[in-house]
Formats: sequence, C-alpha cells, structure tokens
Amino acid sequence: MKALVLSGGSGTRLRPFSHSMPKQLIPIVNKPVLEHVLGNIRDLGVTEVGIVVGSWAAEIAEVVGDGSRLGIRVTYLPQEQPLGLAHCVSLARTFLGDDDFVMYLGDNMLPEGIAQAADEFRAQRPAAAVVVHQVADPRAFGVVELEPDGTVARLVEKPPHPRSNLALIGVYFFTPAIHEAVRSIKPSARGELEITDALQWLVENGFRIKADEYRGYWKDTGQAADILDCNERLLADLRPGNLGSVDAASQLGDRVRIEAGARIVRSRIDSPAVIGAGTVIEDCHIGPNTSIGSGCTLRATRVRDSIVMDGAEIAHGPGLRNSLIGRNAVIGAGLAGAACHTLVVGDHTRIRVAA
Repeated sequence: MKALVLSGGSGTRLRPFSHSMPKQLIPIVNKPVLEHVLGNIRDLGVTEVGIVVGSWAAEIAEVVGDGSRLGIRVTYLPQEQPLGLAHCVSLARTFLGDDDFVMYLGDNMLPEGIAQAADEFRAQRPAAAVVVHQVADPRAFGVVELEPDGTVARLVEKPPHPRSNLALIGVYFFTPAIHEAVRSIKPSARGELEITDALQWLVENGFRIKADEYRGYWKDTGQAADILDCNERLLADLRPGNLGSVDAASQLGDRVRIEAGARIVRSRIDSPAVIGAGTVIEDCHIGPNTSIGSGCTLRATRVRDSIVMDGAEIAHGPGLRNSLIGRNAVIGAGLAGAACHTLVVGDHTRIRVAA
C-alpha cells in the first residue's frame, strides 16, 4: 500500500497565518499538523508517500524533506491549482501505479490513528473504504448513506437535506478501481473533480464500498479555534520531561515538558504545557493547555490555553488566553487597560497591547 497526502490547499479560513505559511505546518503541541498525519500513515506500515503540494511546496519540503527523518520516503506531486480531490488522484497516477493506497487530507487530526480502518480494508479489500464520523450538521460535508450491512449505498456532497449524519472526514482507502472512476466523472458545478462523484460512480457500477466509523477525536484544523481545541486535546496525553534548565524559584506542574536548551526562571508553569527548545521564560505564569514553540522569549507575562509559535517574543504584556501567536511575532506592553486578551497574530507581526 502507498499513501497520497493532500497538502495543496490555500487555507483561507486561517488568515493571517496562511499568508505566510501553509495551514498543514501550523504546530499542534509543537509539531506540524502534517507531521501528525505522516506519523499516522507510518504507523500503518506504509512508507511510500506522495504529497500533493501547491504554492507552498518549498515550505513543506523544507520541513518534511525526503521523509527519512519520519521513517518514510516522500515524492512531491505539484498541483498548479486546486481542482478537486479526484484530480489529485489523477495527477498522482504514475506514482500510485496499480497499488492500493490510502488518501489522507493533510490538515486533518485523528490522534487515535486509522489502524482499524486500514486493517479492515486489507482484510476485506473492497473497491474503496471511507472513514466517516458522526457530525451535528452534515450539510457542510460529503455525506454517506449506508445499507444495513454497512456497505455504502449513496454519497452526496454537502446535501441541503442530509439523510445521514455520517460525514466523510478526509481519509479514504482505494484499490486501483478508483482510477477508472476518476476517468469517468466530469467536473462539478464548482469546476472540480469531486471524490464523492468518483465514489458514487463506483457504487452505481456495482463496486463495493465500505464505511468505517471513526469514534475517536477528530478535528479539521481549518480555523484558529479548531487548532486551539486540538492542541488542548493532545496536551491531555502529554508525556512530561525536562531537558532544559529550571531554577529553584520556579514551579512546574506534573505534566509539563521542557525541551532541550529551554530556560525557566522565576516562573510558574501549570499542567499540561510544553516549552520548546531554546525558549526563555522569565517571571511568567504559563497556564494550562499552552504550547510555546522553540526559540521564544517570554518575560513578565501570563499566557494560557494558547499556542505561541517559534521565535515569538512577549514582554511585559497582558494576560493572553485562547490566543494563536505567529512565528517571530513581537507583543509588548502599551497603555493600561484590560487584564486579559485573546489574539490571533500572524508571523512577524509587532503589537502593543494594554498591560
């Protein structure tokens, strides 16, 4: 089995971050979303991975490289413009050959992994298998309707009146039968080759498609609130450890990870939290559910329920909560005012806020 990971989207819902970095590289517990995805794929025993990339190809390649650091081999597949998920299958045809493959959206977080779905696909080998999840409002998703035996009866993209609450969540398993389906469909009204149309073609032409319901935590990391929620969820399983320096005047919770070269001075860090390599924390209170990236400097400030990305500086500032602070952003004190702020701050931004 091979893997096809889709990382070519523009991430408009994540502006201002997506102006300066691909959404797949947003860090969750100090590791890019895409690395979490590739780790799930590696755990299936799949090592040949094609990554569909768009305008952020160079940035993604800089982080992932040839994949050897992650235990995989990566082939980059350029896509000039986003023309649909089925179009990604078409442009990856040479890479995929006649192998079975898993297709995985590069901005989806499934921390419990997809091993059960992969095992069932390998054991039963239907023409395709889709991973679904129960959602409160299926109108925003591709929706799957099932036969009593669990096979897929019908797939509809963003139906106004859904007959099911089982949504496609961005993980698919395919045999080579999908290539005939992709060749047989036409672009949708929005000009894209829809993977739901290709799957529906398989259904209508007598191919068997299975659905596997994922019951664990799932999040499409398309918005800042989703990223913070996911960060909190993964921090709940954090393995503590201290590879840095913590002075006698500081206090650490029992589930705090201090990465190599970080220095904690006269500060309190509550659980759970992670402090990145080479970061300096002085005279601060770092509250729970907080990830501080590498090479940051925080002095005389309070932060909780937030993500602070690599190289950011926060000094003599206010309390920050539910905030997403971009790479190399600088936040300092301004005029007196509110005691707590929520900020979504892109890369290299400089802000003065009330102390």
